[in-house]
Amino acid sequence: MKTAIITGGGSGLGKELGKLLSQQGYHIFLLGRTEDRLKEAGTEIENIGGQVSFAPLDLRSAHDIHQFSRNHLNDYNVELLIHNAGVGYFGPFEESNDDELITMFETNALGPIRLTKAMLPKLAQESTIINIISTAGLRGKKNESLYVASKFALRGFGESLQKEYEGSNLRIVNAYMGGMDTPFWENSDHISDPSRLRSPKEVAETIVNEYQEKDEIVIESKK
Repeated sequence: MKTAIITGGGSGLGKELGKLLSQQGYHIFLLGRTEDRLKEAGTEIENIGGQVSFAPLDLRSAHDIHQFSRNHLNDYNVELLIHNAGVGYFGPFEESNDDELITMFETNALGPIRLTKAMLPKLAQESTIINIISTAGLRGKKNESLYVASKFALRGFGESLQKEYEGSNLRIVNAYMGGMDTPFWENSDHISDPSRLRSPKEVAETIVNEYQEKDEIVIESKK
């Protein structure tokens, strides 16, 4: 059965992508740090008739990624790999710290790069990698310098793979979307009213409707 792997699959956009893709016949494999959230998301997918598996995984850990690629997926035909997990710390650059810098680059850039490398032998003959980058990968933003830098890194990786695998059966799609009303903004006052943003379901629908035809998807924030 064709399988879609989704990082950050326990909530928000990852969960909504899982629900939609399960209705297209994909077996959904959710990855994330919090097992309880993965279980809840998995139950929602099962309740609408989907097939789902999950595994706790910290994208910041090269060991976790190695163990996952080695111990899972041997019986699955992986056609979709969606790098959705992300973390952000916001504020003036001079007030940022090294822990925030390292966490964002390990989660937003190094994790997807390492997971892609580990998954290459597992991917089906015809497969797609979707990088969920955000519009922070398109332009600089005030009080987001380190977050934007990590997203530009993922953008550069994705665009380079597009060149490297051009003409092959591996497609790479970069998706850039504005802020969404998700748990991403928990414990942050960078966005005063997340409820005014697009819902993760709305963004997921756009990505699922467009990824097979486009190599770049841009979904701006609501004005």
